[in-house]
Amino acid sequence: MAQQAVLLEQDQFSCSVCLDLLKEPVTIPCGHSYCRSCIEGCWNQDDLKGIYSCPQCRQTFTPRPALRKNNMLAEVVEKLKTGLQAAPPDLCYAGPGDVACDFCTGTRKQKALMSCLMCLVSFCKTHLQPHYSVPGLKKHKLVKASTQLQENICSRHDELLKIYCRTDQNCICCLCMVDDHKGHDTVSAAAERTEKQSQLGMSQQNLQQRIQEREKELKELQQNVESLKHSAQAAVEDSDRIFTELIHSIERRCSEVKELIRAQEKAQVSQADGLLEQLEQEIAELRRINSEMEQLSHTEDHIHFLQSYLSLSSPIVSSDSPSIDKRPQFLGDVNKAVSDVREKLEDFIKGEWIKISTIVNSVNDVLPPEPKNREHFLQCEFLHQIPVSSHWTQTQHRNPSLCLRETGR
Repeated sequence: MAQQAVLLEQDQFSCSVCLDLLKEPVTIPCGHSYCRSCIEGCWNQDDLKGIYSCPQCRQTFTPRPALRKNNMLAEVVEKLKTGLQAAPPDLCYAGPGDVACDFCTGTRKQKALMSCLMCLVSFCKTHLQPHYSVPGLKKHKLVKASTQLQENICSRHDELLKIYCRTDQNCICCLCMVDDHKGHDTVSAAAERTEKQSQLGMSQQNLQQRIQEREKELKELQQNVESLKHSAQAAVEDSDRIFTELIHSIERRCSEVKELIRAQEKAQVSQADGLLEQLEQEIAELRRINSEMEQLSHTEDHIHFLQSYLSLSSPIVSSDSPSIDKRPQFLGDVNKAVSDVREKLEDFIKGEWIKISTIVNSVNDVLPPEPKNREHFLQCEFLHQIPVSSHWTQTQHRNPSLCLRETGR
């Protein structure tokens, strides 16, 4: 924890220009601090323009601000320098998750910086120097420190894997080529890497194109879902408008039709939600594979590349593009059916109204005052004298006041 604190403080008190600890720190008007020499060097280049800016926030100043040493900051930096000098040298030791130097001795080893694909060992900064100075070692292939070096060793012959067998599609050593892979189509791992790298680039292009196509389909599907909802809402409003023109006795049917439309809308939207989730999952999987391909294309380890290539280059089976009708046929059919019902009801009411008018006019002189309530209505003698249809009888028993108002039109 103390080591982390020292590193954190060093980062906080570093100059953003030279990336080193502040030397004679000065603070400019915007509040940022720099080494005096660093900020003066930046502003000397701006003298021709006459406008001076902060390298971090880009705030401009005119005229050139006068620089004064930040004494408090200078004292903090001096204390930090003292702490860094007193810090133990084990900051370079390998910790959990780090690659340890194979040449270091003792219980604690230095952190490895590079790994050699020829020596198949990892080196710290000190033990790496021969690879930069010894002529024979300069030709070795160095990569970033890795824990996967054993993948470059043949498990059967303990030899370095340098050959790729195209017949069996795996990496082999020189002894394998003479023994089990004799007569097979073999090339160097570097040559096969070059060819597979080209194929990987083409696969990435195709994958990116598919991602774009799927994203376009996803957007279209989302738009279709919104259109479906709007169409369903419009159908509900049209149905409601038609049913409100009818008498109170058919309001129950209006509610039933609305429930049917809502049920169909829910089913359609539920299906679309499943398709959306399927598309999003497929796009996420394609992005994951593309990311792995991108990482693989930059690896410097030929063997790791070839061993991982087959699992990533397999063809991806894709389902057919999902689609959904923005305005299903049943919505239009429902509206047409409701309109037909309205027309038939209007025709029926007109036909029945002639009969009702004839009956009412025939007893107009003997009609008592309009009943105040149902009990009064049932006491009226004319009720037992008017021959009416069963439908009309059911209506008058259900709402007698409504029946009298209808006959009085």
